[in-house]
Amino acid sequence: MSSVAIALIIAQLVVRAWLAATGNFYWDDLVLIGRASSQPILSWDYLGHSHDGHFMPAAFLVAGISTVIAPVNWVLPAITLVVMQALASLAVWRMIRVVAGRTAGIGALAALAFYLVTPMTVPAFAWWAAALNSLPMQAAMAWIVADAVLLVRSRGRRPDARLIVIRSTVIFVVALAFFEKSLFILPVAFAAAVLAVRYTGSRSPGTTATADPDATGAIGDDRATPGYADTALTRAFSAARTLWASMSIVFVIWLVVFFSVSDATAGQHSIAQTARLVWRSINDAVIPSFVGGPWEWERWVPSPPMGFPPVWMIVLGWVVLAVLVWWAVSRRRGAAGVVICTAFYVIAAQIPVMWNRSSANTALELAQTMRYLPDTAVVITIAIALIIGSPERARTATAVRHARPGADDRGLVPVVALVGALAVASATISLVSFSTSWRDDPTGDYLATAKRSLAANRDHPMFDQSLPLEVLLPVAYPNNQISHTFGRVRDRPEFAVTTDRLNVLDSAGNLVPGAVTPARKIRPGRGACDRPEITGPGRLSLDGPLIQWRWTIGVSYCANRSGQLDMSLEGGRTVRVPVQAGLHVVYVQLEGRGRAIAVRPVTAGLTLHTGEGRVGEVAEARLVG
Repeated sequence: MSSVAIALIIAQLVVRAWLAATGNFYWDDLVLIGRASSQPILSWDYLGHSHDGHFMPAAFLVAGISTVIAPVNWVLPAITLVVMQALASLAVWRMIRVVAGRTAGIGALAALAFYLVTPMTVPAFAWWAAALNSLPMQAAMAWIVADAVLLVRSRGRRPDARLIVIRSTVIFVVALAFFEKSLFILPVAFAAAVLAVRYTGSRSPGTTATADPDATGAIGDDRATPGYADTALTRAFSAARTLWASMSIVFVIWLVVFFSVSDATAGQHSIAQTARLVWRSINDAVIPSFVGGPWEWERWVPSPPMGFPPVWMIVLGWVVLAVLVWWAVSRRRGAAGVVICTAFYVIAAQIPVMWNRSSANTALELAQTMRYLPDTAVVITIAIALIIGSPERARTATAVRHARPGADDRGLVPVVALVGALAVASATISLVSFSTSWRDDPTGDYLATAKRSLAANRDHPMFDQSLPLEVLLPVAYPNNQISHTFGRVRDRPEFAVTTDRLNVLDSAGNLVPGAVTPARKIRPGRGACDRPEITGPGRLSLDGPLIQWRWTIGVSYCANRSGQLDMSLEGGRTVRVPVQAGLHVVYVQLEGRGRAIAVRPVTAGLTLHTGEGRVGEVAEARLVG
């Protein structure tokens, strides 16, 4: 069975590697790159930044290291995606074997197959920024649940119990450093531990636990006092109380830190909109995933792909879920409790994130991106493992005593195999459709073309500019500026506030001639090249006033020698501008307002005559008259 499971994991990784290789950076990825390109990656300002309400220093660190090593290069992020997915998939398989038991057979493979192919984990994998959050959480949740079950089933008397506690606590901290939603791991692990020991080592009703004289010093030793009620809850708590205590301390500390640095609660929120988003997430995302859907993914650039399942697929998903629940409840003892706990998590886990996105302007289609569901997929997998690891329902007391947890339903093997094959085929259709939609994005081509263009212009300083709207919207400012995106690229021009050649990147990333839009015109000086009017501090008059803004000035001049002069607008800082002897044009970016530009030669003996000029914004020359 293990060899089959490993083969399934390898197959998943091959498919995911293809998905990663055909993808590229998108939206928040560029924000991470921009921050890593403009700040020291080991500084708290960088690592402790609240990114869209998320506190994720470890994710920032990985993004920063990747940006420093290979700036704006998709290869390294793609490798991190596949490696993290491998760790998560292996951790999930370990969890299934621990929770369901090594003899679970086809049921364990079915649980693994569900996790490996469910569309709920695909969107967050393809998006690097989302994967840096979700994949560590998936791996950590699976590992810690398995460790917790190992502890409680042994009543804390394993020789490696102390190591398990330390290991799980460290993993919990690491997961939290990637994603604050990993706080959910603690209640999930505790609930899984309680559900896992209901039929393991329980005593007859009305009896009490007795102390074990051979268990002295064991982690979570459950030696009892008279009247101790040996229930699943008390066994799960006492057998791993050191684990729960250490993780609870981390939980509280991290919660305090999160709310002290995060702005997750900022903005407008709506209870009604939250409810609608949660329902849309469940009905149009979670439910279709039980039949491998959705098959149709649409993208409204620059938004991520959204799944649009047809009505029949939603109905079929509900029917399949009802059948599975009916089978579990009717065939496995305690399955109802597992189903209830799972349903509670599926709903409750969506509420915080949907609350944070619940402004009146939030489109309900946000819930159909499915990027908030990977942990839900893991929890459902845990539920499947718990159910198949539970003893079968029996009609007689003798059958109950001889019921074997994880016993295979031999007659169901062909049915499970057929249903599983259909589900995998359906999920494959969904993945291919998602991949097609995911690739329908201009970001990758723009970045590749822009890097080539910048390398070809590396000898001439150029102005900073915004990325195209279809790549990153201005709400991400200043990380939507090319100086942030390409800041750590080595083969590029210097980004400056003055240049003698105005070039810009067009919407495709090509370097093209630029021009200054004529918001205001600069009147020519009253002198001439042989009679320069600027021999000391002077002013370039405009044909109208300027409001406070960052303006681009383009002005022609002739200078008697090469040197430097200072230029400024009212209310803005002074910029030192290099000029060359002879007749030339200079472009300068100044902040400020007013009706004139102040100029002052800095180099001794420098004199100038200025011709006509413009004050405005930088645009492609072909678009400016």
